[in-house]
Amino acid sequence: MPPLPIFMSMNGKITFTMVKPSAHASGYSGKILAKIEEGGFKIIALKLVHLTKEQACMFYDVHIGRPFYEELVNFMSSGPIIAAILQKENAVEDFRKYIGATDPAKAEPGTIRNLYGKNMGENAVHGSDSDENAVREAGFFFSSLERP
Repeated sequence: MPPLPIFMSMNGKITFTMVKPSAHASGYSGKILAKIEEGGFKIIALKLVHLTKEQACMFYDVHIGRPFYEELVNFMSSGPIIAAILQKENAVEDFRKYIGATDPAKAEPGTIRNLYGKNMGENAVHGSDSDENAVREAGFFFSSLERP
């Protein structure tokens, strides 16, 4: 299983993102991906996926028991998403700043969530919250053949 250690050695240099179902359905995927690249992030893996409810439950298992869990799972399995691994130095922290606050109304002007998000739940994109989660989340969506 050599590809996993190589991939894990990218810790700190990758993050994971998803264009959420409502942003994709609104036709914002291309604009969001272009904005990501404009921000200096290199897209190193990309795919369109329609999560089943079971897959969404597995991906968001860290939130089991929280009041928003069921709504989140239903939303994320409601339509196609675009999953991507992004590369850049300090990727997680830089991307979190670049996408803006979770609530699009509170996100800095010009950030992805400010431009394309509808509300707290439909905030256009997901961004990993730690280097460890970036590796875990990327591994959930991309096999060793699909990532560097």
